[in-house]
Amino acid sequence: MNRIAANFYYTNLIKGADKTGLSYFANRKLTPQTIKKYGLGYASDSWNELTDVLRSKGYSDEEMTDAWLAGHKNGRTFVMFRKRVMSPIVDLRGNIIGFGGRVLDDSQPKYLNTGKTPVFDKGSNLFSMNFAKNSNAKRLILCEGYMDVIAVNQAGFENVVATLGTAITPDQARLISHYAEEVIIAYDSDGAGQKATQKAINHFADVGLRTKILHMEGAKDPDEFIKKFGRDRFRLLIDGSNDANDFMLDKCEEGLDLSTDIGRVELLKRTAKVLAGIESPLE
Repeated sequence: MNRIAANFYYTNLIKGADKTGLSYFANRKLTPQTIKKYGLGYASDSWNELTDVLRSKGYSDEEMTDAWLAGHKNGRTFVMFRKRVMSPIVDLRGNIIGFGGRVLDDSQPKYLNTGKTPVFDKGSNLFSMNFAKNSNAKRLILCEGYMDVIAVNQAGFENVVATLGTAITPDQARLISHYAEEVIIAYDSDGAGQKATQKAINHFADVGLRTKILHMEGAKDPDEFIKKFGRDRFRLLIDGSNDANDFMLDKCEEGLDLSTDIGRVELLKRTAKVLAGIESPLE
């Protein structure tokens, strides 16, 4: 069902009458090759087009609802994703297991991901891991959103993944540890991104992964950075990324007045806490 749906969304994007999705991807500077590689698509503003297609293939309304491709209310079955650009989520074996959909106007929710189904659990999969696992790099770049991953991949970095609309989970950290020795966290530079970074550092430490932090000046996320400064500057940024402990120690100073005794004592307390959490004797 997911494969049929992915083909439906892709065809809709490329050949459909509504060109909103294609314009969006063109504005994001994605090439036709990238769109095809990721199987990106567009869900039109129809309540029944996809369900009609699936019914014609012999699937029941109950199966569509179980797959999260449809919803059911007041005795009616309706299409779950409408008026959204669609990113298929692919597992390590190449099966399409779910979707992420983004609206192109102000309607809510802005992002909608497939919920828990018999084949999909967002806490134990990673977007683009099916490509990243084949990269020879012993490090993975972890981004916040699908579009960041796609932009970074298009710029020539195959070793990039994202979580599926949630903070990183212990399961995802373990999955990454099977394929890499080092993770570079490239989260947005806003408050929420920084908070998520601290959470991720702890999960990676638990599974023995070295963690570095990408410090982006002049751009809020990797997609914007690559568009502004190009892929060579992004490569330099990755190679010069800061150690996670440096990041945590820098954060200790936030909001403190170090010209006062109280501020300096608080800094020492925070710093001691960070240092006490470092398990590597060498570090």
